[in-house]
Amino acid sequence: MIYVICRGLLRLIYAIVYPLNIVGKENVPKEGGVLLCANHLSLLDPMTIGIKLDRQVKYMAKAELFKVPVLGWLIKKVGAFPVKRGGVSKESIKTALNTLRGGNVMGIFPEGTRNSDAGVAKKGAASFALRSGAAVIPAAIIGQYKPFRRMTVVYGAPVDLSAFEGAGSDSLEAVTDVIMGRIREMIATGKPSAS
Repeated sequence: MIYVICRGLLRLIYAIVYPLNIVGKENVPKEGGVLLCANHLSLLDPMTIGIKLDRQVKYMAKAELFKVPVLGWLIKKVGAFPVKRGGVSKESIKTALNTLRGGNVMGIFPEGTRNSDAGVAKKGAASFALRSGAAVIPAAIIGQYKPFRRMTVVYGAPVDLSAFEGAGSDSLEAVTDVIMGRIREMIATGKPSAS
């Protein structure tokens, strides 16, 4: 309930302050586990890629945020779960995999930190993708967070990772490159990537 209320308020705020052009929303499956992988421009990105979707998007958030009064309570209520800085704990990995295997949508920013040019990515998204069996949807946030300027969010077709089935951790870099390649392609074209 809290998520629905927050999403409604954010949709109103975004409609006024950061109007969004949504492209390829139909590429996000209506059911089943989904790993939503996006470039990371701003602290607003989790809201930007999730508020126009019909499904709740859950996220990892740095553990320190859960200690901030009101904010900690709120982000927990909207589906975030804590991850420690400097490394992901076994508990966080288990929570993420259970989230995806439970048929939920989990948003992740493969770069791990804000970056203006879809830079070097870490291997966490690739690991979750291979271990969970969730659909991997690349997303591109295009534009700048300047008041009253239109931004675009592009959702690509599911990334085909069948070539990596049964592959071990030695393939994580290649999977990461495939995912980030799709995100970069969509940033450049403004169009959904093909499967």
